[in-house]
Amino acid sequence: MHTVKLACERLDDVGRSLSHRDCAEPARQLIADQVVETISPQTVQRTLASHHLKPWRKHLWLSSKVPRDAEFCRRVKNICTLYTRKLKPHERVLCVDEKTSLQPRTRKSPTLAARPSLPVRVEHEYERKGALHLFAAFDTRTGHVYAHTAERKRQKELIEFLEQLDREIPEDITRIHLVMDNLRMHTGQQVQAWLEKHPRFKFHHPPVHCSWMNQVEQWFSILQRKRLAIADFADKAELAERLHAFVKEWSEHAHPFEWTEKSATRITARYEAHTALAA
Repeated sequence: MHTVKLACERLDDVGRSLSHRDCAEPARQLIADQVVETISPQTVQRTLASHHLKPWRKHLWLSSKVPRDAEFCRRVKNICTLYTRKLKPHERVLCVDEKTSLQPRTRKSPTLAARPSLPVRVEHEYERKGALHLFAAFDTRTGHVYAHTAERKRQKELIEFLEQLDREIPEDITRIHLVMDNLRMHTGQQVQAWLEKHPRFKFHHPPVHCSWMNQVEQWFSILQRKRLAIADFADKAELAERLHAFVKEWSEHAHPFEWTEKSATRITARYEAHTALAA
């Protein structure tokens, strides 16, 4: 049990200099504390495995500052309904967000194509040439993507993107639902003033720390894997051109993401169960 106790200690709490430990360090500690005369890291590993412990691993989690209350559930259900209900002919639902600080990272030697027994080879060193921000809107029913690139990310650039959406979406679509996070830029005075002049647009904000509910994030992950995994562009202009080329090619065979109420129902069920117990 001494081994398990060591594995479950927060090292900073006991004055150790390590952030986390492997199996060799507890073995040395057990010997130094005279718990055993000798023990191998392999024995420590087997002992920890029998207790399902892996103290050398870490997992990020987020303690929400926003309570899981009735307002939280209302927002979750609202977004889920937008994704799953049958839309009227005059409606669209778009998920909007920004992928920020995209760098050209021009390589100092040319990137080499794959060869038999060799992968694509990318020069490790690169030149910094600034960064771009990609504004994107994902149509939840068709998968079509609207995109806009800018060198800054402010209300001004967001409004430019909204103006683009206003131009490109047919006038007979009189209600455009935009799912956006709670970023201050999305709720600023300039943006609110723009909304008042464009009543067919309506913003829907998921609860804080619920970025998983914004479907454009799924599309961003595809963009990252298929276009940005290798960053080697001559400059910001080429990066912007390649981003728009990717969006165009995507839209030629676009598809929506399958969405069900399962995830949202599981989350709201926890709140409802907690509420019932509190009552």
